[in-house]
Amino acid sequence: MTNPFSLTDRVAVVTGAAGLLGREHCRALADAGATVYACDVNAEAARVVAADIGPHHVGVGLDVTDAESVLELRERVLSETGHLDILVNNAAMNDMVEAPLSKGAVSAFENYPLDLFRKVIDVNVTGVFLTSQILGSHMADVGSGSIINIASTYGVVAPDQRLYKHPDGTQTFFKSAAYPASKGAVVMLTKFLATYWAKHGVRANALSPGGVANGQDDHFQRLYAERTPMGRMADPSDYRSALVFLAGEASAYMTGQNLIVDGGWTAW
Repeated sequence: MTNPFSLTDRVAVVTGAAGLLGREHCRALADAGATVYACDVNAEAARVVAADIGPHHVGVGLDVTDAESVLELRERVLSETGHLDILVNNAAMNDMVEAPLSKGAVSAFENYPLDLFRKVIDVNVTGVFLTSQILGSHMADVGSGSIINIASTYGVVAPDQRLYKHPDGTQTFFKSAAYPASKGAVVMLTKFLATYWAKHGVRANALSPGGVANGQDDHFQRLYAERTPMGRMADPSDYRSALVFLAGEASAYMTGQNLIVDGGWTAW
């Protein structure tokens, strides 16, 4: 029997490749045998990621909100490889406690800036729409492909604002409405793509990660672990196998689904 988790001879595009999970996604696909186009708005960082995973992979500058940028990527991938099999829509803006987009009272819902809300929606939702439309349409034309949209547990349940309180009970950071609104939209866009292109052989699924340990302070990590049935935050590598599963034949009869990998966070 052939290995259903092998991605040998597949070509994959990963957006937001220079991010914490983007690098892991690229590594997972490469280790499974795929040729990876690591794409990021920071072109140099994308090239570093590609070089790190091996000589046959390519780093590309990409603005997911710019149709011309995505069209140029499609033409490059097809001219260099002749096909495109996997699209991982990972690029996103996120209000992270360790690197917030807004701080202090500005992060509270009542004060959150409209221009920042629109920017998050543009990257997180419009970016998925554009890349899926331009790259996914090629998959539909040839009759095969797997689209994986990286959503979030916060696209399924509301943020738990209690996590962001300091030990003395004060709070200077709030998870914004923009991120869960955008990730909820990504889940529904995934279902649309799955049903729209099913007859053309294109599958679309979402992968919803839980919180990832990334240098947050000990108090936050302890609160998150206590809120999680498995008792810890995720390691960046915890999503590799789930991504490979969604990318290839192992999930051949799966489309329109949201695979939640969160240590049990959404189970209670």
